[in-house]
Amino acid sequence: MSPISIRLAATAGLIAVTFFSAAQAQVSDSVVKIGVLNDQSGPYVDLAGPGAVLATQMAVEDFGGNVLGAKVEVVFADHQNKPDVGSGVVRRWFDQDQVDAVIDVPTSSVALAVQDLARQKERVFLISGAASDSLSGKACSPFSIQTSDDTYALSVGTTNAVVENGGDTWFFLTADYVFGHLMEEQSRKLIEAKGGKVLGSVRHPQNTSDFASYLLQAQRSGAKVIGLANAGNDTINAIRQAGEFGLVASGQKMAGLILFSSDIKALGLKAAQGLMLSESFYWDMNPKTREFSLRFQKRFGGKMPTREQATAYATTLHYLKAIKAAGTDKADVVVKAMKATPMEFFGATGQIRADGRFIHDLTLYQVKSPEESTGEWDIYKPLRTIKGEDAFVPLEKSECPLVRS
Repeated sequence: MSPISIRLAATAGLIAVTFFSAAQAQVSDSVVKIGVLNDQSGPYVDLAGPGAVLATQMAVEDFGGNVLGAKVEVVFADHQNKPDVGSGVVRRWFDQDQVDAVIDVPTSSVALAVQDLARQKERVFLISGAASDSLSGKACSPFSIQTSDDTYALSVGTTNAVVENGGDTWFFLTADYVFGHLMEEQSRKLIEAKGGKVLGSVRHPQNTSDFASYLLQAQRSGAKVIGLANAGNDTINAIRQAGEFGLVASGQKMAGLILFSSDIKALGLKAAQGLMLSESFYWDMNPKTREFSLRFQKRFGGKMPTREQATAYATTLHYLKAIKAAGTDKADVVVKAMKATPMEFFGATGQIRADGRFIHDLTLYQVKSPEESTGEWDIYKPLRTIKGEDAFVPLEKSECPLVRS
């Protein structure tokens, strides 16, 4: 090799090393670490739990396992649906374990606590689980993105359809924490705006096993519809016990304001048939959802992903793409990049607004009867599309301070 060639090779090598070092310098600790925080052992374990961890890991794998030359790692923990437990985990993650982003976090009270910490520590919070619309409303943060279907959208979809089908008197069984309160409040407003009436409501603790006294109150109210402003095992237990008490057989209808495919599977089609619910993801929606879901199913004991698990996958991919586009994992820069680029969601795209709210379409589904179903996971029939701009709080009505700044 000539002296000139040697010098050119050495120069090229130096440029490559310099470029690699510069790229590495843009990633804190030379690792991008994502923490999945959710319910690993309680009422939300099936809709989130280990499945959300797997979905996040699958997104990292599909992205290639690294970004800007840095390895991407996934850690996880159980928040036990307790804000103090969740806050303790996240504080340790931020202060000791150098976690760059927290994702999922079902249970809105825990998510609100995590949101405060992420704001203080200037770390990314990817809200793919918690449903409270205040997370992208009055409690919004410049470091947070909310991709989950929220309380406002779910209330609009299901409540609107039930009222239009003649369900004009309601009684609510409401989980006694932030999420449940918001679901009932927003549904009440819509019911009353359409000329209906709420005849009563009762609040129950999270993870309730015995709904007998609550269901008797609902039965005595004479309401046409029993609205379930709860989630997970609470919803499953309420629906199952309502059937045992004969409420549905007597003519009262059950409306689940937030239901997941895992809930329907746990109930069985015989108990759940006819229920109406809104979802942004169903495994059999289109070729993209089927491709992801079948891969997930093979790795998760034959179970199809819930929308929360699928949303964790899509959100993680968008986060990693934003780091690559921004050239750094610095939280405020990455969140701006996430807002600047449309987010892909299984064959569709949606925009993330200034308040951090991801706008996407939902579908109103009805649970099939056993006779209508053609297979183990054939559980829904679509009724209509709910456009994103109609489903979520309009930006001009957002209480997020970022919108007014």
